[in-house]
Amino acid sequence: MITQDELNQKGKDAVMDFEEEAVAEVAEECIKLKLDPVSLIQNGFTVGMNEVGNQFEKGLVFLPHVIAASEAMSAGVKVLTPELEKSKTKLDAKETVAIGTIEGDIHSIGKDIVATMLKIAGFNVIDLGRDVPINNYVQAAKDGAQIVASSALMTTTMVLQMKLEEQLKEAGIRDKVKTMVGGAPATQDWADKIGADIYAEDAAEAVVKCKAILT
Repeated sequence: MITQDELNQKGKDAVMDFEEEAVAEVAEECIKLKLDPVSLIQNGFTVGMNEVGNQFEKGLVFLPHVIAASEAMSAGVKVLTPELEKSKTKLDAKETVAIGTIEGDIHSIGKDIVATMLKIAGFNVIDLGRDVPINNYVQAAKDGAQIVASSALMTTTMVLQMKLEEQLKEAGIRDKVKTMVGGAPATQDWADKIGADIYAEDAAEAVVKCKAILT
């Protein structure tokens, strides 16, 4: 029987081949074999998507490839979502996370996965979408979001995560909200440098850290 690692590799390869049907089939195989869907998403689909993102930043692939890989991954996540929701827990509804892909960046699949996992964990999630102006994050914080999360795929857009920190301070609400950053070029050092409260390498870590910071 196929192992989890082998299935994850199949998932990664299918995403990098931009094959929606193949990705969905891997997801169905995961359910059939009762393997771990979270591992498949994080260590298979996401790894493949991140690799496509890296290739895009280096100019080795182009925007249509990124979109195709994103759509392929979405097909797999769609198959797995009902399975993931079986383990859904309920938190206090006031635990709200506003999440989006930072302005200038159209990459959304990583953000979408984090949003899905946060919903499954019981958070109230406000999905701001992609290419989100900084003002929209600030407004979400003013409207009561406890955590404002921004994702960036490229080094050219991640600098706006720093500007978000600055604008929250200018609005006088930085001390009333927690911030989380993620995305392929983001690191813990980057979060520390700009003053973000949370850096999450993947969706599972995002859930754990969001829960921890709100308790």
